Amino acid sequence: MRPTLRFLDDDLIGRIVDEARDLLKTLGVTIHNPELLAVFGDHGAQVDLSADHVKLTDPIIDQSLEAAPKSFQLYDVLGNQTHDFSGDKVHFTPGSAAVNIQDTDTGKIRRPVTRDYVRYAKLMGSMDHIAAMSTAFIPSDVADPISDSYRLFLSLLFCEKPVVTGAFSSKGFGVMRDLQVIVRGSQEQLKSKPLTVFSACPTPPLKWMESASQNVVDCARASIPVEYISMPLSGFVAPVTGVGSLIQHTAETLSGVVISQLSNPGTPVLWGGAPSIFDIRYETTPFGAVESMMIACGGPQIGKYLGLPTQTYTAMSDAKRLDAQAGLETAMGATLAALVGANNISGPGILDFINCQSLEKLAVDNEICGMTFRMLEGMEPREDFPALPLFQEFLREKYLIIADHTRRHLKEEIRFPGPIIDRANRARWENEGSTSLKERALGEVERLIEDAEPSGLDDQLK
Repeated sequence: MRPTLRFLDDDLIGRIVDEARDLLKTLGVTIHNPELLAVFGDHGAQVDLSADHVKLTDPIIDQSLEAAPKSFQLYDVLGNQTHDFSGDKVHFTPGSAAVNIQDTDTGKIRRPVTRDYVRYAKLMGSMDHIAAMSTAFIPSDVADPISDSYRLFLSLLFCEKPVVTGAFSSKGFGVMRDLQVIVRGSQEQLKSKPLTVFSACPTPPLKWMESASQNVVDCARASIPVEYISMPLSGFVAPVTGVGSLIQHTAETLSGVVISQLSNPGTPVLWGGAPSIFDIRYETTPFGAVESMMIACGGPQIGKYLGLPTQTYTAMSDAKRLDAQAGLETAMGATLAALVGANNISGPGILDFINCQSLEKLAVDNEICGMTFRMLEGMEPREDFPALPLFQEFLREKYLIIADHTRRHLKEEIRFPGPIIDRANRARWENEGSTSLKERALGEVERLIEDAEPSGLDDQLK
């Protein structure tokens, strides 16, 4: 039986959705995009062009929810399916768009450069439990106007996995679309086998800036999947309560679904978000707080209630280095989101409030993701009934190490982690150098990058 977890019952979810819809109809949403506002007006919404403001209607919301696909798949650069965003299927993705990286040699935080991104892309090829790349951090050695397309270019060039990406402006989207068309061969092939998911972020509360809204429109026109990253900060730019924050999250995300579906009905979407509480003591946004995790798990439940595939940010840490806090926050977030059945869980590798990516933490987090997948398999009988013959053998032989039952079921029942995780007894651990978690992670990162195989993408396409 697959274990599951719920933070909200259906009655509460229904009330949250009703309140969010009422906000969109009564207060409306600000959209700094005249062309898009005109589209809303054509569909019967109440539009105030002078205030960049629109009030939605029930028919527009219902029509958009009906048009949005209930599932979709994602494919790698070679055209192989890697993701199925349906039901409770879970996939992990590194956190995105960090401005810093933790230097693997010095442990210091610094601005990343192209070499760091290439190393990251090569490492991602070996992260077996993290199905997609993300444009995880921003190389500082290229000009800002090309930084979005440059990160995607490096991702497609050095790793075969699909990419969760995004753009900080609307101008670079054409290049990012064309890179994907080149890999697929045509726009139709890209539509039938999506290669990326674009993150689009509304501004709290209830606002879409020009670049974010235009990215949603452009993705819809190109049939590129979008995940909406609503970011309510409880007690600062959202109600302090979890339910209040989820009402805002739902309203903002609903408005994104409407933008996509009015632009091109049937555009694949992920009901997503990156919610956090606001810690008034330090003026920070702790994504590793348990309340942040609870809201981050509530969002996917609401998306599932509406019949949509889901995303959330939570498997990450606010710690400044790879330490106990980093482990406990990341593991707890990954576990909770997986039990909820979020289809795409973003966060591995991230430190310092989504400001820093760490390759050694990414390697550790890959093991955490592997543990959650084993947990999701649950427990089921494997020739355990009747139990008498097995225990008769146990009493006779005094062990079950080479029993037929053990040999048949060992590998499917027990997951053996990689060398980063220490399971040796103390004597063996000391004999092998008394290494710390960080030392083992650093060693594994360097080994995997050194052994990385070039992407199988055709050389002419490269």
